[in-house]
Amino acid sequence: MSLIEALNWRYATKKMNGTKVPQEKVDQIVEAARLAPTSSGLQPFKVIVVTNQELKEKISTIAFGQQQIIDCSHLLIFAAWDNYTPEKIRSVFSHTNAQRSLPADATKDYEDRIISLYTAKSAEENFHHAAKQAYIGFGVAIAEAALLKVDATPMEGFDPKQLDEVLGLSAQNLRSTTLLPLGYRDDSGDWLVNLKKVRTPFEDFVIEFK
Repeated sequence: MSLIEALNWRYATKKMNGTKVPQEKVDQIVEAARLAPTSSGLQPFKVIVVTNQELKEKISTIAFGQQQIIDCSHLLIFAAWDNYTPEKIRSVFSHTNAQRSLPADATKDYEDRIISLYTAKSAEENFHHAAKQAYIGFGVAIAEAALLKVDATPMEGFDPKQLDEVLGLSAQNLRSTTLLPLGYRDDSGDWLVNLKKVRTPFEDFVIEFK
């Protein structure tokens, strides 16, 4: 199945049937998010995987009672760095240089430039930038799930402050951005399953300068 075919197949599943997604498929979806491009390769986000049913039910109450969170096989939570700091940035490049068998100071000039760029901004501005990077991984994960014929429901409808508190994310210098329940559609109980996919027509979607 091509990516276009997979994207035509997927939809924002409204009711899941509780069937477990094989762990190897979940791992592939998370790996796709890990391999997603990010600004300067910093990967300023984490993916939290929740299968504990009691915790999923607690998270559902924070997410306006959305049933997919309870019925899903695995709940992915994307959480971005709450700020860019020199320590975090240097740690990423230290790892990269070691993996590439480069001297530890091989990227020092570039590190200094981006550290100067980020430290001149507020923590809130930096969080929003990191959250945008998390959204790139989020989108790639959704596409990979579709290729694997695993249903996924992108969600922003939750109270991030409450979720951060439940998961203790502030202690890890993280803030939640999005939720992605993974599972399989309930063909008989999902009102959206057989409705036509509708998007803006191609000719209205694209603006060309020739």
